Amino acid sequence: MKTRGLLDQLLKSGQSVLQQQARPGSHGGGLSGGSLSSLLSGKGGNALAASAMGMLLGGRKTSRLGGKAAKYGGLATLGMLAYKAYSAWQAQQASAPQGAPQTVDRVSPADQETHSQAVLKALVAAAKADGHVDDQERQQIEAQMAGLTDEPELRRWLQAELNKPLDPADVAAAAKSPEMAAEMYLVSLMATDEDQYMERAYLDELARQLRLDPALKRQLEDQARSA
Repeated sequence: MKTRGLLDQLLKSGQSVLQQQARPGSHGGGLSGGSLSSLLSGKGGNALAASAMGMLLGGRKTSRLGGKAAKYGGLATLGMLAYKAYSAWQAQQASAPQGAPQTVDRVSPADQETHSQAVLKALVAAAKADGHVDDQERQQIEAQMAGLTDEPELRRWLQAELNKPLDPADVAAAAKSPEMAAEMYLVSLMATDEDQYMERAYLDELARQLRLDPALKRQLEDQARSA
């Protein structure tokens, strides 16, 4: 599958979604039909990506997400934030793995697909953490996602991920390295409101399943709050 391009497009479109939500009359409760129409009539494929991301983040409050808008800058930005958090944690831990962290913006071409797929899996799961995605919304998100790729295998994978019951253990199983685990947790923080009980509970269980060191978990949370 070619997950990297889709994930990059979704992350880059997130800032447009948040800006759209913050405009007067949006009420912060997701995107209205008019807002979606505006995004869909926007420029190129990014409009579809923005619509898909808007639906994924449908129940998010603008006041909570506004400070995170700068973080939706594509894979390069996600990798940079994870790199900073992971490097800071390494510096504090004598027993931490040595060498530069292999975040999503630094992995070899051979590892890019596995890495990107794990991050996208975490993003989709986190968007369901507050239970706001019902069957109708899931079908709409699926249709928007399908419009972003003509690859049948990737479409089937996305459909399966959207339809799965929320399971932090299943999400965590996709992490093949500590750096992947860190990025998966970071993107989950970006897609949730950690002050909400259900979402905080999901994040805590995901961190446990990812076996994140408590100090690394704090570093990632500090990065997510720092915008």
